[in-house]
Order: sequence, then structure tokens, then C-alpha cells
Amino acid sequence: MAAELSMRYGCNPHQSGARCFLPCAELPLQALHNSPSYINLMDALNSWQLVRELKAATGLPAAASFKHVSPAGAAVGVPLSDDLRAALFIKPEAQLSPLACAYARARGADRLASFGDWIAVSDPLDQATAELIRVEMSDGIIAPGFEEGTVEMLARKKGGDYKVLQIDPSYEAATLESRQLFGLTLEQPRNDFMPGTDFLSNIVTKNQRLTDAARRDLLVATIAVKYTQSNSVVATWEGQIVGAGAGQQSRIHCVRLACGKADRWYLRQHPAVREIKFRKGTKRADRDNAIDLFFEDELSSAEEAAWQGALRQVPARLSTAARREWLDNMQAVAISSDAFFPFRDNIDRASRSGVSYVVQPGGSKKDADVIAAADEYGMAMAFSGVRLFHH
Repeated sequence: MAAELSMRYGCNPHQSGARCFLPCAELPLQALHNSPSYINLMDALNSWQLVRELKAATGLPAAASFKHVSPAGAAVGVPLSDDLRAALFIKPEAQLSPLACAYARARGADRLASFGDWIAVSDPLDQATAELIRVEMSDGIIAPGFEEGTVEMLARKKGGDYKVLQIDPSYEAATLESRQLFGLTLEQPRNDFMPGTDFLSNIVTKNQRLTDAARRDLLVATIAVKYTQSNSVVATWEGQIVGAGAGQQSRIHCVRLACGKADRWYLRQHPAVREIKFRKGTKRADRDNAIDLFFEDELSSAEEAAWQGALRQVPARLSTAARREWLDNMQAVAISSDAFFPFRDNIDRASRSGVSYVVQPGGSKKDADVIAAADEYGMAMAFSGVRLFHH
């Protein structure tokens, strides 16, 4: 008899009768509060694999913020600087555990995209992390356990509609996986690839040096890209995603998205942003939207009204030169691509966002051009030989 978890609906509310089941076995998953939807479970199960593998690869607690089956952010538990705390609306006196640092970084990678996200954490949820989650707009969480009182705290979110899932951390999926599409069953071996000690050994550029931090960030980027809808490129810095370019048909658009988001993430920490004064009672999401508009060169009348409506006083916008000067401080960014770079334009764009380290499968007819571009910018680039498409 199949073990089953009831679901409120499928991808959309009109797709009723959805269920999650495992034939002839006990489910490794239980709902501690509310029933998830189909998309909730897609996000939950993908994000759980991501954080589990991040912890296995780095030895650090990990967290992810998922939206529509791709990470808006993911990170390991690297301590936060004072500037980053301020950019993420975290009070200086807040006591952050390593898991809380991982969650703060994951949520802060792209705060606009993380609005209404699904959260995954690699370790039992502690009070410090739950306190950060409590004030954010989120849809649900998956964790291997929960400290006393944290489920009750989160159950009050969204007027009681928050979803809380617990997964057995010892559960391993079957070797083969299948799905049905248009009534047909597709089957393949599960993608169980994990980057090992030799993953970054084939460095093809003149610059052969990878720091310990660079190795960590390349691993984080690679495991994240493994669970990002393809085509995809992920940028990381200081143990976290700073930009993800997901689901694009063109590789250069993946890079533009990932690096553009990385630029936005770093600009949030500019002193001019930290000095913005919001009107009393302005919600966190409205603050995020206002900060995002701060970096636009031109606004419509409606956008200008929304921008000014959130502020106590309207600051002067940063000039293009001032933004460039600040962004030039962002160095040692790492990127991972789920397939080869077909042209050097990807490297040219990445260079403007402080990218110093690259890992990609290699195998393009233009590999020599891509390597030459990396050499021009002094980047260290490894060919992994491993494609990581995810659909």
C-alpha cells in the first residue's frame, strides 16, 4: 500500500486531486502544519537536496530561498559584516547562529525574487533562524527538525496558512527517477553527481591560483546551478549566491541576469542606500521595492510616486560613475555554468561584475577564445567536463 501526503492542489488551484506518494514504502516527509501544493513540494524537495549537498560539500550549515523550482538565493553559514547586516534589515544586536547567517544570506541574495519563497535549511531550525523567518513574507519551510517552539512560531505566519514540512535526513532516493508528461512516462538515472576533490583540478587559464574561499564559492555555485532551471549561470561571493540567471535560452542572457543581480546585491550595501530614510510603517517589501527603484536611471510617473511615497526625504540618485566606482570594489566573484560558454561575450560581461573565478564544463568549439578572454582579465577558469542541466 502506498504511503501518501495529501496536497491542496497541483500546479494551479483548478488542478484538484493532487497527491504525493511512495509505493510500498513509508514517506520520508511529514506535514507538521498545513498541506503543501504541488509547486510547494517541487520547491521543497529540490531545495532540500541543494542545502543537504551544500553542507556535505562545505561542512557548513546551509539555507536556500526557492521560487518556482530555482533558487533565488542559497548560502552557507559565513558570518555577516555590519554593512551586510544593515542592507538586510538585521539589527546590530541580533544574535545570529551559523544557520541564521546562512538563511540571512540566502534570503538577501535577491530580496525581490524571494518574496513569498519556499525555505530550506540543512539543520534543525533554531530559534535565531526562526526569528529571521518570522518577519519575512514566505510560503513555507522544509527542515530535518525543529527546535522547541519554532513550529508554533511559524504556524502563525500568513494568518495560519504557513506550511511546515519535516524530512528524514537519512532518506536516499532510488537510483532511477521518472515523471509523466502528456501521459507518457520518462525515466532516467537520478543526477547524483557531487563535486569531489578533483572537480577543480583542470585549470585551463594562465592564472592557476584558487584560494580556499574561491574553491568554496565555486562549489556553492556549482551545487546551486545543479538545482537551477536550465539554461543557468550562478554567481557567488562569500559563501552565497549573489546572482542567478535561470531558465534562459541563451547563455549570455544567463550571465547578464546573474551578473546584473550580483551588481544589484552589492549596490544595496552602498552607504547612500543605508542612509535612505523610510516613512514610519513602511513594510519590508515596500522598502525592497524602493531600494530597487533607487538604481533605475529613469522612472515612470507611477514608479516615481511609489518611490517617493516610501521615503521621508528623497535622496539624490547615484550617478552612473558613482555606481561604477562602487562596483569596482566587488572582486573575487565566482561563477558556475551548467553547460559550456559558447562565446567569449560571457566572460566579457562577467568581468564587469568582479568575476575572478569560473568553472564550466568546457567542450565548445570556441574554448580557445573563451580561455583567451579569461586570460585577458586575469581570471582562473576550470573545465569540469560535467554538464548539469536541470528541468
